[in-house]
Amino acid sequence: MDSKEVIKSQYRATLEMLGSTVSKCPDTLWDDSTYKNRFWHVAYHALFFAHLYLHEREKEFVAWKRHRKEYQFLGPLPWPPHTKPRIGESYTKEEVLEYLALCREEVEARVPSLDLGAESGFSWLPFTKLELQFYNIRHIQHHTGELIGRLRSREDIPVRWIAMKGLD
Repeated sequence: MDSKEVIKSQYRATLEMLGSTVSKCPDTLWDDSTYKNRFWHVAYHALFFAHLYLHEREKEFVAWKRHRKEYQFLGPLPWPPHTKPRIGESYTKEEVLEYLALCREEVEARVPSLDLGAESGFSWLPFTKLELQFYNIRHIQHHTGELIGRLRSREDIPVRWIAMKGLD
C-alpha cells in the first residue's frame, strides 16, 4: 500500500466532509455573530492552513486569489502586539467552496511529490513532512467537527462521516 495514496485518501475524505458541512449550512448560521468566530470564518481558516501546509515551505506559498489579509486568524495575531485580526466582509458560501476546490486540486498535485522524511518546511512545526500531513488533516477535521456541532445543535442537520475517499 502506497503511503501517499493513503494520505490523499484522508485529505479527500476530510475535505469532502468540510465541503458537505459548508454546503449544508443555512444562511442564518453562516454569518451568525453569536459565535466568536462565524461559520464561514472557521471554514476559511481551516482551508487557508490546509492550503499553506500543502506547500513545501512557507516562502513558496502563494495565497488564494481571494485571500484577505488577516482573515486566516481566529484569535490574536501571532506576532506582537498580538492585536485582533481585522475581519470585515464575510466570504460567501460559493467563495469558500471555490477555495475548497482549490485545496482539493493542491492535494492531488502536491502530495505525490512530498519527501515524507524531510523537515516540515515551517519553522514553528518541528517535525517531518509525514507528521505535517497528519497534523494538517487533523486540523481540517477539528474545525469540520466544530462546524458539524453547530449544524447539529442549532439546526439538527447531520453530516455523514467519510472514512476514506478514492483510495487506489
